[in-house]
Amino acid sequence: MENQEYSVGLDIGTTKIVAIVGRRNAHGKIEVLGVGKAKSLGVHKGIVNNISQTINSIKAAVSEAQSSAGVPIRKVTVGIAGKHIRSLQHSDYIMREHPDKFITDDDIEALKDQVKKLVMLPGEEIIHVLPQEYKVDSEGEIQEPVGMHGKRLEANFHVVVGQMGSIRNIARCVREAGLEMEALTLEPLASSEAVLTKEEKEAGVAIVDIGGGTTDIAIFKDNIIRHTCVIPYGGGIITEDIKEGCSIIEKHAEQLKVKFGSAVPELEKDSTFVTIPGLHGRPDKEISLKTLAQIINARVEEILEMVNTELKAYGAFEQKKKLIAGIVLTGGGSNLKYLRQLANYTTGFDSRIGFANEYIANDKNQFLKGPEFATSIGLLMESLKIRDKKQIIIDEEEAVLEKQQLEVAAKTVETNVAPQPAAPVQEQETAREQQENKRAARLTFGQSLMEKVKKFFEEVE
Repeated sequence: MENQEYSVGLDIGTTKIVAIVGRRNAHGKIEVLGVGKAKSLGVHKGIVNNISQTINSIKAAVSEAQSSAGVPIRKVTVGIAGKHIRSLQHSDYIMREHPDKFITDDDIEALKDQVKKLVMLPGEEIIHVLPQEYKVDSEGEIQEPVGMHGKRLEANFHVVVGQMGSIRNIARCVREAGLEMEALTLEPLASSEAVLTKEEKEAGVAIVDIGGGTTDIAIFKDNIIRHTCVIPYGGGIITEDIKEGCSIIEKHAEQLKVKFGSAVPELEKDSTFVTIPGLHGRPDKEISLKTLAQIINARVEEILEMVNTELKAYGAFEQKKKLIAGIVLTGGGSNLKYLRQLANYTTGFDSRIGFANEYIANDKNQFLKGPEFATSIGLLMESLKIRDKKQIIIDEEEAVLEKQQLEVAAKTVETNVAPQPAAPVQEQETAREQQENKRAARLTFGQSLMEKVKKFFEEVE
């Protein structure tokens, strides 16, 4: 199988690193060829803080994905998050040299490139330049300007910015793991590709991706990305709270959260306990599920209040910016029991859990259904988009080359079948004399025949 037939998404998370290999089938859905997962060592709150450990974790996940897929992995699309991520709004324009010609993708890219030259704070770098709405001359609120005519092309942009050092560290880890980074994508944008519908993006929706180290938010309205941010708290800090509150080790705290955790204490009984084995001969410890829920609830409410603050910053409670589709919760943290109900109560918006298996064609055992795979599947989808765009460019170049070859061949055929040059005048005259002699010979023969016929009848008479 050739490398261009499949794509790879690599999610470098705080708790786990996931590599997913896939391709599109004949119906446009994604066929997953292989999945690799490894415990993430060296990443804290979405930021690499140990290069060698992160490289080893990436190698482990990629090796497992290669084995299950049976294909070599060379290029990957990587996700980025972390508390260093911020976003801003910016407007810019270009003056086109040939307004009589229609606007092309090259004009859009030229406008984007101009935005990428913005001066950032020291140590910052632009990750994404996302067009929102265009304006051509005096016409505004244009979603797709390609094909239109105009002199001035203007647009509003959502610009995502991150710390240069964090970006370089991720790139180095990927490179030293023996891989080539095809693209770097903001993780909430990747998650939104995997779990949001076009109708939700049109109506207005906020995706809240609760990962191990961060909670990523992306807000859409009228099919346009309006706001992105990263909250530096996730499922990991809930585990830390349980560890400290119950005086148990991290391993047991994580197991308690996953198996028995609840976001609403009022829905848990006082009389229900769970037993935690003691360490090195010490007595077992009994923990009330209601107490556990109270510890979890305090931290989850804090995270949801931060989400609420971001929604207000966007203006989600204004009539024109209202999120009709509410909130979509995804990421491993969204598996927490009663989280959706608490989100409804805290934010005032209706919410649902976002599953990433809608676009997967061969997930028969529902292995990829869990919301914890939303980001990695979204990165795979982004990688497939990049491959599709490259294939379109290759097809266009091949079509141009084929057209040129046909034109050359047509000229060659015309040359070969062109009429021969006229013979010299003397040759033409000789040929004419020969024709006349033949005509004369035929005429003489006819006359002699008539003479013989006449003579025959005269003798008879």
